[in-house]
Amino acid sequence: MQVTSIVGARPNFVKLAALDAAFGCFPEIDHQIVHTGQHYDFELSQLFFQELHIPEPTHYLGIGSGTHAEQVGKAMMALEGLLSANHPDWVLAIGDVNATLSTALVTKKMGLRLAHVEAGLRSFDWTMPEEINRMVTDRLSDLLFVSEPSGVDNLLREGTPESRIRFVGNVMIDTLKANFDLVGRRTILADLGLHPRQYGVITLHRPSNTDEPEKLRAWMNVFEQLSTDYFPFVFPVHPRTRERLSLLRFTPTNSDRLLLIEPVGYLDMLALQKNARLIMTDSGGIQEETTTLGIPCLTLRDNTERPVTISDGTNRLVGSNPQNLLEAVNAALNTPVTEHLPPYWDGNAAQRIASYLVNNPKLPLRRR
Repeated sequence: MQVTSIVGARPNFVKLAALDAAFGCFPEIDHQIVHTGQHYDFELSQLFFQELHIPEPTHYLGIGSGTHAEQVGKAMMALEGLLSANHPDWVLAIGDVNATLSTALVTKKMGLRLAHVEAGLRSFDWTMPEEINRMVTDRLSDLLFVSEPSGVDNLLREGTPESRIRFVGNVMIDTLKANFDLVGRRTILADLGLHPRQYGVITLHRPSNTDEPEKLRAWMNVFEQLSTDYFPFVFPVHPRTRERLSLLRFTPTNSDRLLLIEPVGYLDMLALQKNARLIMTDSGGIQEETTTLGIPCLTLRDNTERPVTISDGTNRLVGSNPQNLLEAVNAALNTPVTEHLPPYWDGNAAQRIASYLVNNPKLPLRRR
């Protein structure tokens, strides 16, 4: 059985690590990895493959930067010839990035079997490009592997046959659990002069928070105030966010309290999260990781496609107004954290996916 996983961006690589390890336990599976090249910086791509011991991609497409349409279109053109030549038994679309959408469109136009890993998540916000990617991919997929209960509910409500839905758990948490023991060897806290539970972490990269100059400036002003009032915050800055900050000519007034650093690898980011007192983010994956680690998380968005991180985890929605963050931080720091993992976040999600594919090699194609 040939299974081809198509990835393009940092969140994909974390999930791919668990899937590749699980597929390696089944000699029946010939696992091919295709990297579209949506993320190509060393810190956002190659470093993840090295740290997580993911094999070199079987094929690298080199799509690079561009608008959503440019990335999707270039990837589709490259994938068409590749999938036509290889004709895999299953194609895996992972997550919700542009590579996910390209994979879904080409796979189904070619009449191949498509499985979506992390299916059913919904923010119900069509201004998010990821939401469109998720919905189209789910609609086209023959098999939907779901990471949390809301995903099952969303798919059933949208008319997806129950026979094509498999609640398997969260492959991102598989990778976290597999690498957790390595975190203690990282030196990033000492390198940055930080002490466990005496600092916070910030990530901010979504267009809704960074593309409007005055809004980004407002976020940064609040981050500076919090770093003065509470404790230092370390902010690994995404390349697109750094570009926006340079246009603003923003420099922290106290760079010892608000530390703007380059993006870090998976293990260093995990070390920063594990030892933090508080995390503020607009990332979907970090909502899940903080829930697993038991670290308070404030999500700087009006919605989340991962509601289980609120109902069963440590996440709170702050909203898109930076002024709401001051009160939210005070509440988070003064509320005890309840440790409770969502169902099937046990480190075995990828094994469930591999087992199902091996045991159901000829699942009928979805026709409508």
